Amino acid sequence: MYQPRSVVTTVAEIRALLGPVFETQVAKIIDHIDPHCRAWIERCPFIVISSIDATGAMDVSPKGDPPGFVKVLDRNTLAIPDRLGNNRGDTFLNVLQNPSVAIVFIVPKRREVVRVSGTAQIVTDDDLLEVMAVQGKRPDLALVVTVKEAFFHCGKSMIRSGLWEPDRWGPIDGLPTYAQALKDHGKLSAELPEIEQRIVNSERDRLY
Repeated sequence: MYQPRSVVTTVAEIRALLGPVFETQVAKIIDHIDPHCRAWIERCPFIVISSIDATGAMDVSPKGDPPGFVKVLDRNTLAIPDRLGNNRGDTFLNVLQNPSVAIVFIVPKRREVVRVSGTAQIVTDDDLLEVMAVQGKRPDLALVVTVKEAFFHCGKSMIRSGLWEPDRWGPIDGLPTYAQALKDHGKLSAELPEIEQRIVNSERDRLY
């Protein structure tokens, strides 16, 4: 196991390495969803949400749907539908222990992202779930987030990664398939073709 030799342990060391915080990066943080954030969220088809349990164990989960799947209920409240997935419920279980969440909103072809943090509740309100139905199927649960902070994050990470530039993408040859990773990590007894077919069926039949 790698053992670091020089570990940063104080705020003063961080500030010495990073330099002072730019004034704009402090002033840009707001405590609500304004028209700019709302427009972004309504165009967003993909988010990543982080949560933490009572012991400090963290989870980061992706969620995707047609643009605008996250509903802006008012300037202080967002609603995120839950769709069919792996049934782990990591985010929900964490929220029961610690309501703090943070979300990154990604819009394809845009370099910037929007970041939102706040506290979450798990709800089953019929009227809310109805407006989040897709293909006639409504979610069983929704995460309702009370916004504490919202801000735009600059595009440097997207620029450096070339995420929206196909000619900069690396090869995927040699990467394990999802089925192979499941079999090896879980030491599953099922044969690989069977696992692959299960995945195909799930991605075809269990989107909504």
